[in-house]
Amino acid sequence: MKKYLLFAAATLSLVVASGCAKWIDKGESLTAVGSSALQPLVESAGEEYESEHPGIFINVQGGGSGTGLSQVQAGAVDIGNSDLFAEEKDGIDATKLVDHKVAVVGIAPVVNKEAGITNLSMEELKKIFLGEITNWKEVGGKDQKVVLLNRATGSGTRATFETIVLGKGKTAKKSQEQDSSGMVRQIVKDTPGAISYLAFSYITDDLVEISIDNVSPTDENVTTNNWKIWSYEHMYTKGEPQKLTKEFLAYMSSKEVQSTLVKQLGYIPVHDMKVEKDVEGNVEELKE
Repeated sequence: MKKYLLFAAATLSLVVASGCAKWIDKGESLTAVGSSALQPLVESAGEEYESEHPGIFINVQGGGSGTGLSQVQAGAVDIGNSDLFAEEKDGIDATKLVDHKVAVVGIAPVVNKEAGITNLSMEELKKIFLGEITNWKEVGGKDQKVVLLNRATGSGTRATFETIVLGKGKTAKKSQEQDSSGMVRQIVKDTPGAISYLAFSYITDDLVEISIDNVSPTDENVTTNNWKIWSYEHMYTKGEPQKLTKEFLAYMSSKEVQSTLVKQLGYIPVHDMKVEKDVEGNVEELKE
């Protein structure tokens, strides 16, 4: 009897294992790569989507907007996440990509608490990143050396910040560079005198976010363009999306995600914007 039960149990285990293997084989997956500013939203939405659709796998990776755009253009991934319009990135043929705007992100300068400042003019901010202001006492802060920290080349957050703040200027060569927003946040927190910039979604209470010309970095100020440093969060596909990719992108734009995850994670729903910005950076009010 025991032998029979053991045989039956073993047989059942094989059947279950075989069934699971077939289930896994039939599972669908997609991969989204790129912007680290957008990564937390896509990861969270992916987890929610997976929980609602057993057998579906949403693989989300960072690497920066440049990586996302180049990878999706090459057909290596299903979705390329970007803080930039594809037209803004060298080497990218935007005519072959389809843009899906899923959110807006505000970007703010952040400093270590030891700097002793909470507000800068846009001109002061520009001079800091050009390396022309090197001590916080020059802008009313403590007698503390400025430590510049940038995102790496290829970062959409960096490109947005430099375009709006520096114009045609180039950030000081002596600045440090980091690949991820999470690492930037940690280094600014731990380094007296440090300054960098982060998407609102990455800013925590252990950093000081800087107002510019007495305008605070808030969602409301972004929606009216009173806060100038912001960008769309794009999810690009090579051609029109199909099957799972199409369904997931529809989910990203759904009320379920836009009214909950987008706001909870520090992003701004696209439909909340009172202005729109084109690839040239021109901003105009939206008609109601």
